[in-house]
Amino acid sequence: MSRCYKNLTRRPLPSAARTIKARPRCVSITFPDQKCCMSESFSPEPEPEQHAAGQMPERRKPRSRSRTSHRRYGEYCTIMRVIIETETGPDHDQNQNQKCCAHTRSFLAQLPLTVDEPVTDHAPEECPVCAYNEWDPLEEVIVGRAENACVPPFTVEVKKYWPFYQQYGGQTFPKDHVKKAVAEIEEMCNILQHEGVTVRRPEPIDWSLEYKTPDFNSTGMYAAMPRDILIVVGNEIIEAPMAWRARFFEYRAYRPLIKEYFRRGAKWTTAPKPTMSDELYDQDYPIRTVEDRHKLAAQGKFVTTEFEPCFDAADFIRAGTDIFVQRSQVTNFMGIEWMRRHLSPTYKIHIISFKDPNPMHIDATFNIIGPGLVLSNPDRPCRQIDMFKKAGWTVVTPPTPLIPDNHPLWMSSKWLSMNVLMLDEKRVMVDANEMTIQKMFESLGINTIKVNIRHANSLGGGFHCWTTDVRRRGSLQSYFL
Repeated sequence: MSRCYKNLTRRPLPSAARTIKARPRCVSITFPDQKCCMSESFSPEPEPEQHAAGQMPERRKPRSRSRTSHRRYGEYCTIMRVIIETETGPDHDQNQNQKCCAHTRSFLAQLPLTVDEPVTDHAPEECPVCAYNEWDPLEEVIVGRAENACVPPFTVEVKKYWPFYQQYGGQTFPKDHVKKAVAEIEEMCNILQHEGVTVRRPEPIDWSLEYKTPDFNSTGMYAAMPRDILIVVGNEIIEAPMAWRARFFEYRAYRPLIKEYFRRGAKWTTAPKPTMSDELYDQDYPIRTVEDRHKLAAQGKFVTTEFEPCFDAADFIRAGTDIFVQRSQVTNFMGIEWMRRHLSPTYKIHIISFKDPNPMHIDATFNIIGPGLVLSNPDRPCRQIDMFKKAGWTVVTPPTPLIPDNHPLWMSSKWLSMNVLMLDEKRVMVDANEMTIQKMFESLGINTIKVNIRHANSLGGGFHCWTTDVRRRGSLQSYFL
């Protein structure tokens, strides 16, 4: 097989770059940043020819940049053969000669050169990562893990769930509960595969280990909710910077997967990582008075400040060329602006808000389930809902959740019932215990795939949170005119 090596025109010529060193059984040929030694028996290279006094050596013309890479490879091989014949004489063993050529090829293979093979950008349809909305036919999905889940330490950024973290911060979640959650998610994965969806999982990590940065120290949390940290927009997968210190290194569980997608052609972007120093958080943010929180939320003030960009991916929801986002306890305006600049001009970012004193992740408040079809939480109504109605969208109010009051929900509300995963426009994964919302979907002509993840809900998410859709079969369209 013939290889064509490129980008050699900027390198010095081999004859000018090599240096011969006298060694008993080794000739060392030194190129600008590499060295190749071939074990042969010969004497040092003779001294170069001396020029007469005052006589300048003949200046060689610079090699043309138009010469082919094949010829340059041939020049390297010729030089190597000449060196060997010069140093060993005409009776040199041909087997040894072949070994030297093999060394030459091995050396050249290590040079930072490119093989002359067709290299093209991957079209979104061919890319392993491709999704434009929340409802196109789902082909591949990442499902989170509950294993080794830990309660975040009791610090200012987790004020939304203050009582729970005051009691359990830094400890593992109840082991029996986590064990049941693991079993539920395994069954969910089996059902997704049965429905024809490829399921991928993050790496298991020990989240109890403490880590320290120049600005804080913390233990980890989990890799249960890939929706929080990863968002796919077109053929690009974006890592969110996050806002909780306990989730600073959560990306590590997903890196093997993301690197695989990148090698197969996906675009991979990591948003600027915040330092998460004390300046990012309002240390005096009022958590106990609901009225104060309502007032501050209406003013766009939350526990996170505008010290540096931060956002969770779960505060964004996609509808083709339009992406909707809320300012929340974990997503600030600087983070939203970073996404706006990064995705423009192809995508438009729309900021919407809700009557919610503790906004955190949009998909249990406002969940787009089809072209021009959205579920809107009646307890947390959207302040800009009229613009969706004027655009011809159908706004559906989901029924009150049926989850019992005594069921532990450590980091979420009962409205996880509307946190559903669309497999396509006519199939939805929904909680097996929520009969009323099942009937609602059936009235909309959508078939329900019923799965029980009640114990997994306790860790902070429903089907949408527990997943990140990696690839959906569809094209970029505009649904919001």
